Amino acid sequence: MSKTFRGYQITKDDEGQKVALTTLSESDLMEGDVTVQVEYSTVNYKDGLALTGKAPVVRRFPLTPGIDFAGTVTGSDNADFKIGDKVVLNGWGVGEVHSGGFAEIARVKGDWLVPLPDGISTRQAMAVGTAGYTSMLCVLALQNHGLNPETDTILVTGAAGGVGSVAVLLLSNLGYKVVAVTGRMNEADFLHGLGASEIIDRQQFSEKAKPLGRELWAGAVDVAGGNTLANVISQMKYGGAVAACGLADSLALPGSVAPFILRGVTLYGIDSVMAPMAKRMKAWQHLVSDLDFNKLDTLCTEIPLEDIPTAAENIMAGKVRGRTIVKVR
Repeated sequence: MSKTFRGYQITKDDEGQKVALTTLSESDLMEGDVTVQVEYSTVNYKDGLALTGKAPVVRRFPLTPGIDFAGTVTGSDNADFKIGDKVVLNGWGVGEVHSGGFAEIARVKGDWLVPLPDGISTRQAMAVGTAGYTSMLCVLALQNHGLNPETDTILVTGAAGGVGSVAVLLLSNLGYKVVAVTGRMNEADFLHGLGASEIIDRQQFSEKAKPLGRELWAGAVDVAGGNTLANVISQMKYGGAVAACGLADSLALPGSVAPFILRGVTLYGIDSVMAPMAKRMKAWQHLVSDLDFNKLDTLCTEIPLEDIPTAAENIMAGKVRGRTIVKVR
């Protein structure tokens, strides 16, 4: 008899996309050599797009959404994993073309899994989630660029959201002066609590960017794109660097080449979905050592599986502060 479990399934017909929490069976699992009992997942911006249908994130139907998860291996035909191993998964098209973390069981390729580092639980791994893992990739890019925590100021856009809040927490914990940009100025106390030294209204970044603005920032983490990113680039100091990882405002980049050719500014594109395993392992090891998990817990909200659709609507409406953890089982 096939084992059954709870999970979401997205289907699509002539009337459009439908999302339902339903009973699934092992026949609904997709190809893979490792089966995982999912303990925790998260609701990320991309999950919001997938569940609301506001962007064509899901490209195969039917499909279980959820771009990341953490849990325990319950079956393995992969030599690198055995039953009982704790694992975390981010990206690789999971929740887009391969069923993901919004179900009690997932089957995936072992090549996509990262062994959970010592000193971190599955819940903490999803408090980090894809958002926090992406933040760490951004921070590593800025560190590799040579930015100095004793002298350099880093700007973080979308600072009250998932990626931005963890970026503020990481950078401040590493000693950088962090300036946070947000459209929710009522979250100023929250952002100061994470370590931001100054809060700026994102409205200041919403207009068309000048070719060159005042030199203000040595580095930046941007989750927005569009005019926000163009303004950030125009305000970079000579030799500065921007790590761009999102498109919450726009896919466009309506700026000038002037900062690149007159100030030697570097724009790093941060991809968390297909990042090679060595980079993933490095990011997770740095998260364990560089992140204040007690503070991280203060920016997390835990919800049950049933509340995922509401959380998806809220994240698309810009109403979510920090990280949303899903207790799957």
